[in-house]
Amino acid sequence: MRLVIYTGKGGTGKTVSACSTALRLSDQRYRTLLISSDPAHTLSDALMVGEIRGKPTRISPDLYAAQIDPVAEMDSYFNTIYSYFASYFLSKGMSNTLSYELAMLPGMTQLFSLLKIEEAVRTKEFDVIVLDMPASGEALRYLYFPKLIGSISMKLSGLAGLISGFGQIFRSYSSLSPPSGELIKIEADLLRRLEELSKLIFNPEITSVRLVANADTFSIENAKRALMSANLYGINVDMVIINKIMPQSQGKDSFFVNWADLQNTRVTEAKSNFYPLPVMEIPLYREELRGIDMLRQNAQVLFGDQDASQIFYSGKVFEFTNDSYGLMLKLKVPFTQNEDILVERVSDQVTVKLATDIGHIVNVIPLPAVTMGMKLKKAELVDSELAISFESPS
Repeated sequence: MRLVIYTGKGGTGKTVSACSTALRLSDQRYRTLLISSDPAHTLSDALMVGEIRGKPTRISPDLYAAQIDPVAEMDSYFNTIYSYFASYFLSKGMSNTLSYELAMLPGMTQLFSLLKIEEAVRTKEFDVIVLDMPASGEALRYLYFPKLIGSISMKLSGLAGLISGFGQIFRSYSSLSPPSGELIKIEADLLRRLEELSKLIFNPEITSVRLVANADTFSIENAKRALMSANLYGINVDMVIINKIMPQSQGKDSFFVNWADLQNTRVTEAKSNFYPLPVMEIPLYREELRGIDMLRQNAQVLFGDQDASQIFYSGKVFEFTNDSYGLMLKLKVPFTQNEDILVERVSDQVTVKLATDIGHIVNVIPLPAVTMGMKLKKAELVDSELAISFESPS
């Protein structure tokens, strides 16, 4: 069983990358389910097929697709929980509309979308699930929710979990009725499913995240933040895809020549910034990338003759550990020596300037919140791994 997740900034081509992957997998005789929870409903447009809804729709002999509506999923399966939260706000005198808006906790719609994965795995009908995640800088946090919520729930009390536990708290301040037997039963089922989903997402032999970007600073920086988040959460990233790369122009049109040169520089930097992850380069096509035939061509460019379900990389690009100073960031750097590295901290980022055989390359690395207030203490290179120490405030 494999779960392949595509995420990236909006407009980078993550949906067509996910569709191309799903088509290649089905052509390689893997029974494949392609899922999107993107509210833009782009699967039908990308594949150029009829309407795709929440139930798996057969696209080809071994390919099925589902376009998930998170709100509909929550309403269908967990309306009891949703209504229970809303009843608390109603009891405080809020309007019906506002109560239900407040009851929709941040990230809950995406959480319930992810449960569609657990449901599909439980059926044992598919060999691979490909997930096209919404375009969001916070997308990877949703993948951590199952583990987080499950942990919180178990700690609230022995038998009462997240919902019924909060229910007991709310009752102290309102006339909220105690959780019903039906609610507790639904909650127990939800927690069981979250636990199973967590096991899937955090198993590197099952789940791989693939980051999608364009050859521009904004989307590449977004991908770097996503990589840092994934490494912090313990979710394996096995590939970076850079789409829409313009061909090197030999003409006299300075506009296109400049753009091609700029993109070439960004791709070169990305290969160093994401090292040792494989960085796949996808050209800007002469026509819009959509339809099954073109998506198959794109899959050939992306994977060649390789198995699209394989794990292309396993391990952490960024790793945080405790040291004698406070915290240490470790990252692998290519083809350089100690005297060729300059490290500087600026706000919530650390800048690493490398001198390589192709010139100087600068990697701006986003730092997690835990480093707030810490000072950059030292940096040293050991066996092609750069260790940067941050000192905790005294």
